[in-house]
Amino acid sequence: MPIVHVNVWDGFGKEKIKTVIQEITKVFVDLGVPEYAVEVIVHEIPKSNWGIGGVPASEKFKDIA
Repeated sequence: MPIVHVNVWDGFGKEKIKTVIQEITKVFVDLGVPEYAVEVIVHEIPKSNWGIGGVPASEKFKDIA
């Protein structure tokens, strides 16, 4: 039974998260895994806690919402 963890920036949006959960589940169903056995956990992480190239994403992408 697969458990998929997805990390996204805080504020990704409820509708987008719902779509991610549905689409990842479909991938596993297409591989023959029963839908009820697929678990998807979405972690929303503040940009200040997400580093890219040694810089917090909140600084690196400060002009992006």
